Amino acid sequence: MMKKHIPFLSSILTIWLIATTVLSVNASQFSQGFVTPTPGADGRITMVVQEGQNCTIISTITGVPVSQIRSLNRLDENCTLQVGQELLIGMVEVQSAASATPDPAKATPIPLATPTPELGSASICVLLYDDVNGDALHQDTEGVIEKGAVSVTGTSGQYSRTATTTNSVDPICFDSVLSGTYNISVAAPEGYNPTTQQNFTIDVKIGEQIYVDFGSQIRSEVQQATPDAESNPINIFGILGGILVVLSIGLAVYAFFFYRKQ
Repeated sequence: MMKKHIPFLSSILTIWLIATTVLSVNASQFSQGFVTPTPGADGRITMVVQEGQNCTIISTITGVPVSQIRSLNRLDENCTLQVGQELLIGMVEVQSAASATPDPAKATPIPLATPTPELGSASICVLLYDDVNGDALHQDTEGVIEKGAVSVTGTSGQYSRTATTTNSVDPICFDSVLSGTYNISVAAPEGYNPTTQQNFTIDVKIGEQIYVDFGSQIRSEVQQATPDAESNPINIFGILGGILVVLSIGLAVYAFFFYRKQ
């Protein structure tokens, strides 16, 4: 009778040892060896999705909550990723010549009303909004940020304008824009942190009317996210490890009483 149970007990203990080892190795690999990428010139911190990675794994190795990864990259509820996809995992404030606050005395007056594109030209309208909830999406209840710097510059020198945002609900529109490639950038006033990319490069065609939104958030409203169970998969490994320990203790107690009866 005792010999019949020995293979069963040996199999259970072997499975427990293998599972514990695998969980320990996976947790170690997820939590070590990741170096935060260097921010780009625009202050964006990005990484490229590798084979076998998902939002949970990326959250583990970067420390960025899954909910924040979804918000920054506008992912669906399942946080679907593609191999080779570039993910935005953070933003830092940068200062550059393109985003420097222009001198109001030298700024070209820009009409606040949305213009009708002229024949042979296009228009670009820029909105700098107060991203109160930090979701990088403009809501109807989120107003315009005053005293922000806006710059629209053609890459071939065909056009260059700057302006300062006001308390108007309308975006700042640049008219008589010629066709070509343009750099559009903003700089929020002191006390704001960007929640979206702060510059874009776009191609403009004659007759188009292009709208570009930029979001920033008051620093006092920015709070450090506390990792939860969803955004910290290592907690799952800890729970599974605890379950395996309890099972092993139970098997040991069973074996002890079983052998006493023999």
